[in-house]
Parts: sequence; structure tokens; C-alpha cells
Amino acid sequence: MAEDSSDITQGRVRGKLSLPDQARSPWWELGRRLLAALAILVGTVLLVWLDREAYVDGNDPTGRVDLVDSLYYTTVTLSTTGYGDIAPVEAHARMINAFVVTPLRIAFLVLLIGTTLEVLASQGRELFRAARWRKHMRSHVVVVGYGTKGRAAVDTLVNNGQDRESIIVVDPGAAALQEAHADGLAVVTGDATRQDVLRRAGVENADQVIITTDRDDSNVLATLTVRQLNPEVWIVAAVREQENVALMRQSGANSVITSSDAVGRLLGLSSLSPTLGSVMEDLLTYGEGLEVAERDLLVSEVGRQPQRLPDQVIAVVRDEKVYRYFDPVVTQLARGDRLIVVRPAKELPWAPRPGTHDEDLANDDD
Repeated sequence: MAEDSSDITQGRVRGKLSLPDQARSPWWELGRRLLAALAILVGTVLLVWLDREAYVDGNDPTGRVDLVDSLYYTTVTLSTTGYGDIAPVEAHARMINAFVVTPLRIAFLVLLIGTTLEVLASQGRELFRAARWRKHMRSHVVVVGYGTKGRAAVDTLVNNGQDRESIIVVDPGAAALQEAHADGLAVVTGDATRQDVLRRAGVENADQVIITTDRDDSNVLATLTVRQLNPEVWIVAAVREQENVALMRQSGANSVITSSDAVGRLLGLSSLSPTLGSVMEDLLTYGEGLEVAERDLLVSEVGRQPQRLPDQVIAVVRDEKVYRYFDPVVTQLARGDRLIVVRPAKELPWAPRPGTHDEDLANDDD
């Protein structure tokens, strides 16, 4: 995990950028190497102690080497200090020191020095990743809040072709951080109502911002802050209460979804007609059955009526305005139109998906 430099205010970390892990934590590597160094130390102590008769202690009148002496000899030998007060006197002990203890000494030093360098290199590498991420992050999507709504929004974006690397989550919670990292997303940990936090998420260069916290007041403040930082970004925000929709739009949201009302309408439809509720749920579930999609008009469809197309057209987008398929304004489709269609989520022989086979598009530039 990469951690950017952050401000500390009243003991809380603000605006901490975290990228998904690409490898094991450096602390895991540190622990593994320390265990290996400890194993070398213990193994060498046992090697010396079991062959203690081949060593002599110059500071002991008897010259005997016990377990404590073995530990002492091992530590000063592996650390290359080597006081010389304990030394091998037998030929085989000297051979063991030359061909066994010396390689162990080298391995011990490599582990200790290499671990320090690895931790420093890992920290530098993660800082480089964060800097590179900021440099290349353009036209990305910022998702404020990674609860149920935020995760569902990200899943829909990814299923529709959005790259996970172009999505960043802003959330103050540790649980959201772990879940977003598990999903392969970058995270800025902090309060989305603060400008410094949103700047770390690159809101100034974002293409879209999706705001999905559980509190309407937080959503309004986040929307105001985002709009102040980026007057052109497209903002989609969720509110719990219908009475806050107008306030959210005044704050700068381009699209406002009332979560409680939407759920209530689905409940009402399901109670009136279980089949109708099932169809609506199908439309809202990506990848199965039916889906609602927006696509470009094909060259072969110019001049035709919306009702005459293979797709079930429900609306036409012309000059950034949405017209229902029966509106007289869109009786004939024109170049530059975009279609809102209901189509099969997966193409079948009897259920084609026009516009998904690299057909020629009827754009204004043609």
C-alpha cells in the first residue's frame, strides 16, 4: 500500500492516497527475513555447542566452551566482530568455520542489510507509483463513498468497459479501504467535503464524480466542493429523501437519484404486479436478461423511425436533449442522434444487438 504525505489534524489522517497492493507488504517481507536470520543464528549456536570440544575459550582457565560461550561466539562471528577469545583448535572445526560458518555469516549480513534496503526501496517504489498515478490520471471517475451503492456503481462501470485503474474511491472508513483495495481500486482516505482530499483524488481532472454517501447533508457538501474544484465535471449524486433533490441540483449535481423513492416504487410495482417488478429488477441487473443501454445511431438507421429499429428504442438523445421515442421531434432519426434502447444483455441468434459489431456510425463528422 502506498501512503502519500498527509496532514495530521486532531490525531486523524486526512487525504491519504492508497493504491492497490501489487505484492506482499514490506513488513511481511521484514518478518520473513528476520525469522531466517534467527534460524541462522540458532543453527550456528547449535553447531558450535555440539562441537564444543573442538573450541577453546582463552578467557576461561579450563578452556571449556559452554552454551553461553557458543551463543557469544556465534554473535560476534556472524556480526564480523570476532574478538578472538574463543577459537577453533581442531582441524575439522576450522574446516567447518571456513565452509559452513563463513557462508552463514555472509547470509546473515545479506539478510540484515538486504532487509533494510528492501524496506527503503519498497517505500520509494510506492511513492513513485503514487506520483506516476497522479501524473497520468486524467478523465477518470471519482466515487465518493464505497458502501452498497458505491460498490454497485463501480461494478456497473466495470461491466460496461470502464478500466478499474481509472476509478478512484474517496471514503474515510478503514473497511471501505480494504474492500476497495480487494476490488483493485485506488483509494483516498478522507472526508470528501474537504478540498484537499478531493484534490488528492484528482477531481480537477476527473470526467465524472459519483457521490453515494449515506447522508444527504454530506452529499450536498461534497457536491458543492466538487463543483467548486471542477465546474465542468459530470456529477451524479444519490439522496435518501425526495425533498433534498432540488437542493442537490442547486449544489451542482447533473443527475440526482432518490434511493428511498426508487426502492419504494419497485416495492409498489412488485406488490401490484410481481411480473412487472421482476422485469424492472431485470433491467437494473447488469449482465442478465435485459439491459438498458445508450448507443450511437448507425448509418443504416438514418431517416428511419425509432419504432422500426431492431432494438427497442425508448428514447432519443438529440442536441443533448432527451426525447421519448413517440415524440414528434424524433419521428425520423438524424445523424448525431444517440439511442436509449432496451436490448438483450447477451446476444442470441434470435436476439441481435445492433451497434456492437463495429458497424458504421452516423456521426456528424462523417
